[in-house]
Amino acid sequence: MPAIVLTDHVVSVSELKSNPQKAMSSGNGAPVAVLNHNKPEFYCVPPELFESLVDVLEDLQLAQVVRDRAKSKRVKVTLDEL
Repeated sequence: MPAIVLTDHVVSVSELKSNPQKAMSSGNGAPVAVLNHNKPEFYCVPPELFESLVDVLEDLQLAQVVRDRAKSKRVKVTLDEL
């Protein structure tokens, strides 16, 4: 069964071993799939992209907290009670 590669940039494990910087720069800021026997072994993601992905995941988690809390029972309190 053919493997699905989720990026336009690929390198082999041997290319990565011989020159990691060149392998990563081939992606021009996009993820690079590292292939082992023509199957994706892992993806190398530049730090800026990884940070933005983490930000998006945190936003999704916070959005879920908001949705969950919107369904919960409301309790009235005064400023003095806080």
